[in-house]
Amino acid sequence: MNPSDLKHLLSALSRGDLSVDEGMERLKTLPFEDLGVATVDHHRALRQGAPEVVFGQGKSIDQLLLITEAMAKHKSDILITRLDAEKGAALCERFPEGEFDELARTFVLRQSPEEIKGYGTILVICAGTSDLPVAREAAVTARALGHEVEEIADVGVAGLHRLLAKSENLNRAAVIIVVAGMEGALPSVVGGLVSVPVIAVPTSVGYGAAFGGTAALLGMLNSCASGLTVVNIDNGFGAGFAAHRINARRETP
Repeated sequence: MNPSDLKHLLSALSRGDLSVDEGMERLKTLPFEDLGVATVDHHRALRQGAPEVVFGQGKSIDQLLLITEAMAKHKSDILITRLDAEKGAALCERFPEGEFDELARTFVLRQSPEEIKGYGTILVICAGTSDLPVAREAAVTARALGHEVEEIADVGVAGLHRLLAKSENLNRAAVIIVVAGMEGALPSVVGGLVSVPVIAVPTSVGYGAAFGGTAALLGMLNSCASGLTVVNIDNGFGAGFAAHRINARRETP
């Protein structure tokens, strides 16, 4: 949206030619900012309830800084995923108030007051320590979107008693994200124990016949636990965002 468009919109609102609801409807598709290497959607939060998230893999440091600066000027909360240590350090140097999580490979810059927006706690469980990077990406995503998050690590089916010892945590969660590689059995077990939504995340962890997470993915897709939702391999962000949509409180007019 350029200044002329904005002036016409505000003038129409002022004259009463346009209702507030009609004005908000028009703004849902505007504006975006063309940076040459990226087109930043500044009104994503208005349409979807969460700002645009930046996928850092494949982008240069200069590109990431350009995009982040554009979003920061609009006072947007910023989440960038799939960053290496060099890119994370560059972002922290330019935006020292932000936080780089090396394990999750994420950068978060919060510019709005922290507010819990969920009905309850999102519980993130991972089967093994090797699955932690994906699990942490899910947890960081959910926290950045305004949810209370609890994390449990290394409770895979090779020692099922470890999971059963966390029954209290399972029972108080509003949404559960279960991250597992190898044969991907843990989400089915969790899905059979609880009544809340369960989101399964296959990881690429495992020996040769795990086929880079395909075995876990297929196992989760074929789960006998009713209602299990499955995201893509290593997609912790996707799981965290899905949990946000399930758990988010809806604003009433």
